[in-house]
Amino acid sequence: MISFLFVAWLGLCCQQTQPFKPTASTALPRAQVILKDAYGGLHAVNSEVAATRSTRAAGLMYRNRLLEGEGMLFIFFHEDLQSFWMKNTLIPLDMIFINQQRRVVGIVARAEPETLISRRVSAPSNYVLEVPGGWSEKMGVQVGASVTFSGIDALNIEL
Repeated sequence: MISFLFVAWLGLCCQQTQPFKPTASTALPRAQVILKDAYGGLHAVNSEVAATRSTRAAGLMYRNRLLEGEGMLFIFFHEDLQSFWMKNTLIPLDMIFINQQRRVVGIVARAEPETLISRRVSAPSNYVLEVPGGWSEKMGVQVGASVTFSGIDALNIEL
């Protein structure tokens, strides 16, 4: 009996869980985020929009890649100090924190994947844009940059 219970317990402990894989039915709404670089140039990021607790919690977990020019925009309904961790995120990301006035208030560059380290900046934000690691530096996006959104109004998200 004890050996049967041990084998059953071992089977449960070693069971592989299936990672979340987005499908057409779980596709998130999309919008465009446009950031101004240090030289006045504009850079558009086609973004999935995570505006609910569950979509913000899932974020970019289990993704094997994120193409340049793509990202995920997290929308929070109260300006606050936002914090992120990347336990199940497989790729390095830049996290661009954006305040209610639509200005970049901080950037966490090249956040290391698959860690529990809390990533945050010292200024409150309503939005966080995740893009491929190193993108912010490559594009010249810095703290203070202005940001505009296109397509969010059509999503009927009340901010």
